Amino acid sequence: MLDIQKIESIATIEQFKEHYFAQTTAPLDGMWHFGFVPMSQHFGFYENNSLVGYCCINSEGYLLQYYLSPVAKISPSELFLSITQKNNHIIRSITGAFVSTAEPHFLSLCLDNAASVIVHSLMYCGTQHKAFQRSSDVTLTIATTEQLDIFIDFAVMAIGAPKEWLTGYFKGLISRQELFGYWKNNQLIASGECRKFDQYQSGYADLGIIVHSNFRGKGIATEVIRSLVSIAEKQSLIPICSTEIDNIGAQKAISAAGLVTKHRITQIQFK
Repeated sequence: MLDIQKIESIATIEQFKEHYFAQTTAPLDGMWHFGFVPMSQHFGFYENNSLVGYCCINSEGYLLQYYLSPVAKISPSELFLSITQKNNHIIRSITGAFVSTAEPHFLSLCLDNAASVIVHSLMYCGTQHKAFQRSSDVTLTIATTEQLDIFIDFAVMAIGAPKEWLTGYFKGLISRQELFGYWKNNQLIASGECRKFDQYQSGYADLGIIVHSNFRGKGIATEVIRSLVSIAEKQSLIPICSTEIDNIGAQKAISAAGLVTKHRITQIQFK
């Protein structure tokens, strides 16, 4: 008999997380899987009191990860249908899923039960194309603890992110020397992130960028991304990033910096 329970510590399912990432065909987006996933609720699948898999659901009812071990007696499709059809009192309601084309097993199950599918974001990865291997026109400096409030206020103004969340997030980036700034006349013009991975997928650096609203459309984003790509490559890391489907400006900047897109993050509504 299968039992579903809330997972209070992600460490409980660490081995299954490793298996999940091993099934992917390309690196997964860092903000989704190392930013949003840890903040979401995890549920464990148990057969005869043995953990055989898990799923992860965000606060809006969207599945972000789903994995079932090959040793499980229940089939992945049977369990998936059961939980998405609101047949479990522990999980309750699931609205849909965010899943990338680099997650073929999870994606296939989602498509089997989909009422609608749209592309939410484009995923990008570094390339060795010689045409883009040139230095950037901007210089980035590593953010310091003393600059934390400046970066927080900058991000709140530029993208409207919650201040409480940004405080913890930027503190972590600064402590790992993964947050950078582009300054002009002592003003923060753009922030850049070069996030490294400790678990599950190594060899990649996840890039992020915010440009001051008064300086957009001037090619600064492209130059900052080029600098971040250089920072990643000096550490022998392959740069990756993503942007939403309707952010045409970001797509142009990322492409101009030499990154290419082959995969998508889809948003799926279930039947």
